[in-house]
Amino acid sequence: MSDISSFFSPVDISVLIPEELNALQLGSIFTIYKEGSDFPDLENADIALIGIAESRNSLNNEGCMYASNAVRKYLYKLFSGEFNAKVLDLGDIKAGHSTEDTYYAVRTTVDALIRKNIVPIMIGGSQDLSYPQFLGYKDLEQTINIVSIDSMFDIGNPDEGINSNSYLGKIILHQPNYLFNFSNVGYQTYLVDPHSLKMMERLFFDVYRLGHVRDKIEDAEPIIRQADMITFDITAIKNSDAPAHPNASPNGFYSEEACQMMRYAGMSDKLSSIGFYELNPEYDINGKTAHLLAQMIWCFLDGFYSRKNDFPSRSNADYLRFHVVLEDKYDINFYKSKKSDRWWMEIPYPSHKDLKFERHTLIPCSPKDYDMAMNNEIPDRWWQTYQKLS
Repeated sequence: MSDISSFFSPVDISVLIPEELNALQLGSIFTIYKEGSDFPDLENADIALIGIAESRNSLNNEGCMYASNAVRKYLYKLFSGEFNAKVLDLGDIKAGHSTEDTYYAVRTTVDALIRKNIVPIMIGGSQDLSYPQFLGYKDLEQTINIVSIDSMFDIGNPDEGINSNSYLGKIILHQPNYLFNFSNVGYQTYLVDPHSLKMMERLFFDVYRLGHVRDKIEDAEPIIRQADMITFDITAIKNSDAPAHPNASPNGFYSEEACQMMRYAGMSDKLSSIGFYELNPEYDINGKTAHLLAQMIWCFLDGFYSRKNDFPSRSNADYLRFHVVLEDKYDINFYKSKKSDRWWMEIPYPSHKDLKFERHTLIPCSPKDYDMAMNNEIPDRWWQTYQKLS
């Protein structure tokens, strides 16, 4: 495994938190790469906090490279919940001579941590860093699902270089392609090119409008549970709750909804990396956005240490299995966990398909999907995945 320590600069905790911390505050509990200390041992850690001091490919938001310390200032002061947090703060990935150098450091770090079953929590930096976050999965020999919590799709122009509004286009076009599914949570219709929306439909990707998700935030849970990787653009949160961006929108998720989604993310047994991007301290008001992101990370930790490890297996007695036969000759198997009451549904796997897609045949769902099947309706999530596998 690569030695990733050379990519990082340590945290000057005395500047961030001049006062003494309580033993139960996260700044005392985390193992922090500090000035004058050795790089932390990665053994026995569950989560690694990583700042990324890179914003050269941002659009009108260069100050987002300073986000990590703004967030640490609040995160370290939060008290631990009912969990024993085995969390490392590895400091900040330094900006390389070029953005490609920074991308290499990010992808290498993500790869190294996932191989050790450590979940990286990245604080950007601009959202183009989602691309090297994705590249960190390249050598893991599996196709992955991405969930983006964002007011836009960030597809961009494939003929132009990468920036914070075009990373997704680069991911979709990357060869070899190891993206199985992309889901957007919270797009705002007036910010999205209609052609991009049609492209999402053609690719059988899942996109969920802000109003739809906010109407019942619990509907975001199975979407988020499907993710291997999450990228969160801070502008998905409304300006009044998260002003730290020059293009912050008056509409978006409320802070409580953002925290709820992060608890869902933490609870997902499948999720192996998450990145928070575009927070610019220069535009923040009294540290409001940084404070919110610190609380979102706390909610992620709380969810992570509440994981149930209850992904279904056909021979496990901890599940209830429901077999539904629809009139148009499709059969759907549903699984309900006795531990968490969460639901999954099974997609038939074509015998001619490469085994690399087999891990996507059990997908998260909600009781609403089961109710639809019982009413002889094919759930959208099931149909889109079936189309991709066929």
